[in-house]
Amino acid sequence: MSASLASVAAQQTAAATAGTASAAAQTGQNALAALSSNFSDFLGMLMTQLQNQDPTSPLDTNQFTSELVQFSGVEQQINTNASLTQLIQLTQSGEVMQGSQLTGKHVTVTSAQIPLQSGTGQVGFTAPTAEPARIVITDANGQTVRTASVNATAGQNSWTWDGTNNAGATMPDGAYNVSVLGGTAGTPLPFTVTGTATGVQSSASGMQLDLGAVTVGFGAVQSVGA
Repeated sequence: MSASLASVAAQQTAAATAGTASAAAQTGQNALAALSSNFSDFLGMLMTQLQNQDPTSPLDTNQFTSELVQFSGVEQQINTNASLTQLIQLTQSGEVMQGSQLTGKHVTVTSAQIPLQSGTGQVGFTAPTAEPARIVITDANGQTVRTASVNATAGQNSWTWDGTNNAGATMPDGAYNVSVLGGTAGTPLPFTVTGTATGVQSSASGMQLDLGAVTVGFGAVQSVGA
């Protein structure tokens, strides 16, 4: 019986510590199934114990009361898990609805990729001082597509990619890697990218926002424009 209750406790801990809404919902469902199984095992063990006890030496009252309390606790945990799973699912649905309102808006996010949409991509970066900066864009294979030199001012700066490579050829829309290097030493500078939100999706790691071919978590969103 103690092993069964330990398993119940482990499942409860797993359900309570799930990292994201989607993962928590799945974990909650798994925990509920396991908890229900433990509940049935607990009841079966208790009934078997009552049916097979020695009439001349019945179960100790204190022990029987303790087992009934545990039985009631397991039943309550099942009800709690069911309610939490439903709440998680409702919360996740609400997040999808709220996230869908971003569709069609210009969104600035923190990402190592720049979305090229309709032949345009935008990078914003912060320079500590007025200095030359270099923006490097590479494809999925790590091949350099475009490099650009910018005379950055201290503070916020922006650069718009016209979708062409170093040879002047137009690149197809998609996701490209980007980095921003400052000064003669080529020190990496913090940057963001801006694109048009095209969709929202739920994944095991949480809610995701699509900017064309680039997908980021909602936590990466820095600002939302028109």
